[in-house]
Amino acid sequence: MSSLEETLTDLIKVKSPTGQEGRICTAIAERLLPIWGMDGVNRIGNALVVGRRTTKPTIALFGHTDTVPEQDGNSRPRRKGDKLHGLGASDMKAGVAVMLHLLEDAAIANGPYDVVGVFYDKEEGPHDENGLEEVLQRADWLADSEFGIVLEPTDLALELGCNGAMNATASFKGQTGHSARPWLGVNAITRAGEWLAEMDKREPIAVGVDGLVFHETMVVTTAQGGIARNIIPGSFEANVNYRFPPVYDLAQAEERLREACAAADAVEITDRAVPGPVPVGNDHLARLESIAAAERRAKQGWTDVARLSVHGIPAVNYGPGLVAQAHQADEFVPVSNLYRSYQVLREFLIGP
Repeated sequence: MSSLEETLTDLIKVKSPTGQEGRICTAIAERLLPIWGMDGVNRIGNALVVGRRTTKPTIALFGHTDTVPEQDGNSRPRRKGDKLHGLGASDMKAGVAVMLHLLEDAAIANGPYDVVGVFYDKEEGPHDENGLEEVLQRADWLADSEFGIVLEPTDLALELGCNGAMNATASFKGQTGHSARPWLGVNAITRAGEWLAEMDKREPIAVGVDGLVFHETMVVTTAQGGIARNIIPGSFEANVNYRFPPVYDLAQAEERLREACAAADAVEITDRAVPGPVPVGNDHLARLESIAAAERRAKQGWTDVARLSVHGIPAVNYGPGLVAQAHQADEFVPVSNLYRSYQVLREFLIGP
């Protein structure tokens, strides 16, 4: 059997930017078919569900196979000491490599759980196009899983829950006019000035959940206004990106965002994603925490643990990749992290 670093090297060699995951999906299927057979490897578009249901409790592993676009030829894998470099090394082909080895482990297959691996596409693209949603709808039996582990990069920490995300367009109206006679117009950009200054002064708000600290943030990320250098701008629009902790539902989050943008003439919510709850009191989580002996922290960004929670699957993020290396041009993962995460998850899946 290949070593973990050999498996990761092979995965990096297969280019799989978002929307082009067909080859890597086929490669993973061909590797696992001899072990699981045709009835154990189910392809859904360019995603795979690997495993079989019996009468045992189900624990599901999740990993996306796509990467961001290539930068400066960084799709070529290369080893430097304990670091394995290459596009997707940390985000998240390292996690996919660990999943492959766990699904090839006979001791896990013969253990107390039905362990299912879900390899899905289009995670790095728009939220509504994420391939995991189609998998969860078509393989709806996955909702019976007692626990899910998303092997996103976490620096080997256990990241619990996740913030929700929402974007809004705040619009300010004015009246166009000649810039030589500004008193004949109304400048929409400068009308927004006081509101922009207030947004700039907003501080993150710490919110505690089960001993974890999430940060509520609301920031202006894009702005557009004016049509020419000699015309008073008649309109101005700003995008506000809001990250909210898992103590608010979508309706409550929208209310808070609209309140912050009350000075605008119009506010349009352009997209939204639910937060992921912390699986408080989950016995599987307690055992994983004991085995991993890892840092326990809140997930500040959005991950698919939120999507899984909508489908009734309590889930956490735990993976070998480095958070700070995601999307970097010279992305890498420590090879030692591959083995540590594999050992922790193997012990967890073999059972108490």
